[in-house]
Amino acid sequence: MTLDISMVTFDCTEPERLARWWADAVAGEMTIAAPGEFVTVASPQGLRLGFQNVPDPTPGKNRLHLDLHSHDRVRDVARLIAAGATEVSRGEASADFGWVVLADPDGNVFCVAGAP
Repeated sequence: MTLDISMVTFDCTEPERLARWWADAVAGEMTIAAPGEFVTVASPQGLRLGFQNVPDPTPGKNRLHLDLHSHDRVRDVARLIAAGATEVSRGEASADFGWVVLADPDGNVFCVAGAP
């Protein structure tokens, strides 16, 4: 028996607002499954993100995060920051590969990796 990963879901208090932000970030298509309660975003690469309304999102650092690959990390990080993301930290594995840790408007961290 195998399990298929169907989506990665974020707990949040405003699912439509956060889903819209992520749909813009990954050029995805947003679908409101249950107004005010559950929204999905389908990325062009096939990954689905879910956004569910919860009364009290888990506090502190999220234990799992998305890694996004970029062909132009400087441009994409600047675009995401202009859209409301916040830079958390940076890392470099080599001169050809590094990453920037960002937080979305709700504070969920994610990485943008690739050549600078």
